[in-house]
Amino acid sequence: MPKTQLTSTALRSPNGVFSQATTIEATGRLVFVSGMTARRPDGSIAGVGDVSEQTRQVCENVQAAVREAGGTLDDVCRVDVYVRNMEDFAKIHEVRARYFHEPLPASTMVEVSKLAHPDYLIEINAIAVIP
Repeated sequence: MPKTQLTSTALRSPNGVFSQATTIEATGRLVFVSGMTARRPDGSIAGVGDVSEQTRQVCENVQAAVREAGGTLDDVCRVDVYVRNMEDFAKIHEVRARYFHEPLPASTMVEVSKLAHPDYLIEINAIAVIP
């Protein structure tokens, strides 16, 4: 099932690991991945104080959820990213670039004052379409 990254000259080019918009055929299974945090399977929090390590663990967790549904991160068409500090944008996208490849998912990143645990620096939810 082809996923297509849309680019419009009427819009500014993205400065991170995401597309302006993503299209995907409507056939397949929609998978809605809840907000993933830096919790490891044993319940401990990865990378306390380290947004890069937390982003890596979050991406691993999103990947595990999508895999369980029978897909890969290439099937992800949308992510929403919640961060405690927008100044970490470049570090977060450096890690995201290791997990998400073109065609990139559409994405929104917002800074929030709190997440569910005071040690969380990032949370990501995702939507995938699995053929």
